[in-house]
Amino acid sequence: MDRTEAVSVARIPADFDRWNDVLALIMRAFASMDGVIDPPSSAHLLTADNLRDKARREAGFVAFKGDRIVGCVFALDRVAEVYVGKLAVAPDCQGQGIGRRLMQAVEDLARRRGKAALELQTRIELTGNHAAFARFGFHETERTAHEGYLRPTSITMRKVLA
Repeated sequence: MDRTEAVSVARIPADFDRWNDVLALIMRAFASMDGVIDPPSSAHLLTADNLRDKARREAGFVAFKGDRIVGCVFALDRVAEVYVGKLAVAPDCQGQGIGRRLMQAVEDLARRRGKAALELQTRIELTGNHAAFARFGFHETERTAHEGYLRPTSITMRKVLA
């Protein structure tokens, strides 16, 4: 892939019809977590249909290089913040600022909606993600356990918007 090819980020429109492409992207991007995180990623429960439903409840953004979908993220409005979920960047495009651009789109949306913060969760084992989100301005606020686990399995991170 040409690293210099322009990347565009767009809000997912109501008539979007490339859910299989988004699902394939998420599965590729989250594949490196298999065998690393416990419990397994909820990405394994996704289908094209429930991604379409997710986009009806949440704001979604996709990143394109040409016609290829190389990134996505979803943003759920909460009372005081926007919850960021399913941030994914194609493995061969990571490190090119695509995740940062997607997160900026969510931050801009949150500011327009008058939200005070962004919040997300990442798994305990994914220390590289902790560091990446810290570079985006997030800090850890709590550790929680998935149902049935006695040990923490997730870290909640928050970014206060000025």
